[in-house]
Amino acid sequence: MKKEEILARVDHTLLRPEARWQDIQKLCDEAIENHTASICINPGYVKQAVEYLAGRIPVCTVIGFPLGATSTQAKVFEAKQALADGAQEFDMVINIGALKSGDLDYVEQEIRALKQAVGEKVLKVIIETCLLTQEEKKTMCEIVCRAGADYIKTSTGFSTGGATFEDIALFARCVKGRCHIKAAGGIRTVEDMEKFLELGADRLGTSSAIKILNEVEK
Repeated sequence: MKKEEILARVDHTLLRPEARWQDIQKLCDEAIENHTASICINPGYVKQAVEYLAGRIPVCTVIGFPLGATSTQAKVFEAKQALADGAQEFDMVINIGALKSGDLDYVEQEIRALKQAVGEKVLKVIIETCLLTQEEKKTMCEIVCRAGADYIKTSTGFSTGGATFEDIALFARCVKGRCHIKAAGGIRTVEDMEKFLELGADRLGTSSAIKILNEVEK
């Protein structure tokens, strides 16, 4: 694949807690120069980033990140604030404990509540695949599609593992085009990026894609 084709699918990401505004500005500049799908940042910088980008690149933010263990009400409030600040895409973390407890209705209703809060904006649902069984992953594919979310996403990048080829292939088989797929966490090579996209990922969440692709191009 061409560099430009890959970067058009990349959410250029910086979610480190120690990130400064100068770091976010650099992320924005890189995204503009390389025409990425979006930047993905923590909610506290959304307003500044939206103003700085002035519509040139969409701003994606994270909700209930990285654990997903806050209440639905807290997640909805966080999403509405980010929406008011200008965010256009929202990557929410499910309540993993609720899923593990078998409270599937809670998980589904929470996703529905977030989708209602963000409306026509893009909602991606992070299920943290490294913590789930195969059956739980399949269950989440159904729940995410049924709840009306736009994407199912593998990982936060802050847990015990990131995206795997097997999980993206599983998502593609289970969602069957009913929602999009985002691979995130641990994407380190051009070959990884190409393989994830080939297997069915529509987006890649990574902080290093631009650097990797530019080094390869040189």
